[in-house]
Amino acid sequence: MSQWNEDVVSAEAAGTLDGLLYQRIRRTPETPAYRHYDAASRQWRATSWREVGDAVARWRDALAAEDLQPGERVAVHLRNSREWVFFDQAALACGLVVVPLYTDDRPDNIAYILKDAAVRVLLVQDAGNWKRLAPALDRHDDLKRVLILKRPEAALPESANDERVRFVADWLPQQAGPLLARKGDPQALASIVYTSGTTGRPKGVMLTHHNMLAIAHSALTMIDCYQEDRFLSFLPLSHTLERTAGYYLPMMAGATVAYARSIAQLAEDLQQVRPTVLIAVPRIFERVYGRIQGQMVRKPALARALFRYTTEVGWHRFEREQRRAGWRPRLLAWPVLRRLVAGKVTEKLGGRLRLAVSGGAALPLPVARTFIGLGVPILQGYGLTETSPVISVNVPDDNQPDSVGVPLNGIEVRVGENDELLVKTPGMMRGYWNNHAATAEVIDSQGWLHTGDQARIENGHIYITGRIKDILVLSNGEKIPPMDMEMAICLDPLIDQALVIGEGRPYLAAIVVLNPDGWLGLAHHYGLDPYDDASLSNEKLRSHLMKIIREQLRDFPIYAKVRRVILVREPWTVDNGLLTPTLKIKRAQVLEQFDSEIEALYAAGPVGRG
Repeated sequence: MSQWNEDVVSAEAAGTLDGLLYQRIRRTPETPAYRHYDAASRQWRATSWREVGDAVARWRDALAAEDLQPGERVAVHLRNSREWVFFDQAALACGLVVVPLYTDDRPDNIAYILKDAAVRVLLVQDAGNWKRLAPALDRHDDLKRVLILKRPEAALPESANDERVRFVADWLPQQAGPLLARKGDPQALASIVYTSGTTGRPKGVMLTHHNMLAIAHSALTMIDCYQEDRFLSFLPLSHTLERTAGYYLPMMAGATVAYARSIAQLAEDLQQVRPTVLIAVPRIFERVYGRIQGQMVRKPALARALFRYTTEVGWHRFEREQRRAGWRPRLLAWPVLRRLVAGKVTEKLGGRLRLAVSGGAALPLPVARTFIGLGVPILQGYGLTETSPVISVNVPDDNQPDSVGVPLNGIEVRVGENDELLVKTPGMMRGYWNNHAATAEVIDSQGWLHTGDQARIENGHIYITGRIKDILVLSNGEKIPPMDMEMAICLDPLIDQALVIGEGRPYLAAIVVLNPDGWLGLAHHYGLDPYDDASLSNEKLRSHLMKIIREQLRDFPIYAKVRRVILVREPWTVDNGLLTPTLKIKRAQVLEQFDSEIEALYAAGPVGRG
């Protein structure tokens, strides 16, 4: 890119989230807003800001015809797409409150959200989605209209005969009036985002227009974003990180967003879209890291040594750029190492990536070091749905990858009792929907929001050290935060998921879910039937896994040692109720499911004291 141009709409100029779109259209009507893959022509198509405005006007008029009152709730259950934006912007322009839903969430959970928020209009992807949801919504009297985006080519399912159901193509007017500026209240409720809690029912986080606008604008004061930037959107728009940083922020900056077709096609989309900015969760980087590690095991010793040397030199280069290291002769080798090794990785990400933001969970330092060493500029951030969501982020010229960065401009942080991180932010939620007691538990009388995360602050950077509710207290009184241990265990390519246990016990143990491909090879090595769960009890296999776990935890304190392991083949998923829609492990549910195995394990006593 020969020239980079900035054109940021301020939060004050936008006023509201729909006002943000109006200002963007007014400023750059003909520049590309979105790109999507057109399956019919097998090409990526661009939509200008003016065309977005025309489409939103049609959706706005159709919603207005539903005779809804300002403040009533509408829900969106779509994959990331232009239509997600059209519906969201049209609803906001009507003064409605948008409730985003995860497409892979369970029907009973979605039904609870729709009823709790008294949702009046629901937009779903296709008739198959509605058929799956309909039985759970039988007694939902508030739901007035169900909109189905994609009309099926085959016969309509019986669920589509519901008098509330309309196909979007039939529902939208052919023409609409112009998209006009609305003098909306920035402090008005814009969205209720249901947190996918790891325990209990989800809570509805109430966010205003100003909450999300203020956070998006504050982020842009710290990290430059240009009209020429291209985002690749693949995190669900129902995830507040993607919504604020991958939707409202690019609109504020006038950048283009391309919608990935699917996670399965992400590698191909990266090559075709060639993004300059990625918003991702650690799991994406961890999976790539795991594949790289798995490939390295099969490479000759010389190739493994060259890869290690490349990441070491690349990391030293990064540290020098950050003014934390001096010059060394080995830096002269970087151009060759980049061409032979590092460039092959960056090209798989499109070859133009200048920023990759990781949030939503902790990014393991070995993963960050590897990618940064290969020239992938990862910035780790931190936040909560309750804070719209960003609280802190590393910035390009002050990047401490083992931290979650510095607070955004306008945000106050401090460490309270039990080392808990407390926050005051313009992105702070209004409260939990219909749950004053829960609100009072999180926001204290001085206006500090209690994050529930333990932290320390050094040189302005925030370091998350644990989750208060997840701290394990052994029977000897030793307190252990399991999160870092679980991340370290999962860095081995043979292990996909891990849960460290030991609350009130004399020692730690772990439940680990094996990687399917790795398990097949390991079972063959030990002469075991990979499809028989009894194979998981094989002592040689358990000893092999214990050796792996010990190696992954070698840098942890002596008391943080896992003595026993439970092996599992079946992954923990949203569908089986063991993961939240944001892919966080539901610790209590996993412990309940494996209760008998855990009791038997501790009854047998510890092994593997080495």
